[in-house]
Amino acid sequence: MVYIGSILLVFIGLPIGLGLLFYFVPKKLGYPRTAKYLAIIYGLTTLTIAFFIAFEDQLFTKNDAKKLVEEQNIKLNDKFDLLKNESMTAPGEYYHTFTLKISEKDKLEAIKTIKSSKNFKIDSGSINSLLYFQENRYFGPKIIQDYVTEESYVREYFQPSRQQGFAPTFRRISISKIERRLTFEDIDE
Repeated sequence: MVYIGSILLVFIGLPIGLGLLFYFVPKKLGYPRTAKYLAIIYGLTTLTIAFFIAFEDQLFTKNDAKKLVEEQNIKLNDKFDLLKNESMTAPGEYYHTFTLKISEKDKLEAIKTIKSSKNFKIDSGSINSLLYFQENRYFGPKIIQDYVTEESYVREYFQPSRQQGFAPTFRRISISKIERRLTFEDIDE
């Protein structure tokens, strides 16, 4: 119950309190017009931020998806469909995943990119999840790991945060062996 109260205080009470501060301090100092404008600007800014947070998944585009995939050196040259997009946020954690239906040509090219990398592994027993088995999650090296499982070809990307206590960047791209599907996962915890 205390946890829920804390969340309500931070996400509702704090913005309202700041809005009241923006209004009443200038008004008490003799600037009622400035107080009104500050309160309106602050209110609109807060509502805009809340709108973008609430509708983050609906505002995600195919161009956003393409950009995230191509950051991992997987090129998408042909048209594709965005089949699913989901993101979840909790205190200290963020999870975003989407699934694309790609062309056969892009699928084969992506698999070729993964298989031709110098660190490609076939033995799944020697693969550790980069997300959970890193000795230094904050200051270690950037790591890219490519491997194959029974269902898919996988590229994992791990980038330390370079700051103590901040989540590293972990991204996984899986390309189905059977279907023309590419699944992207971004996990920050």
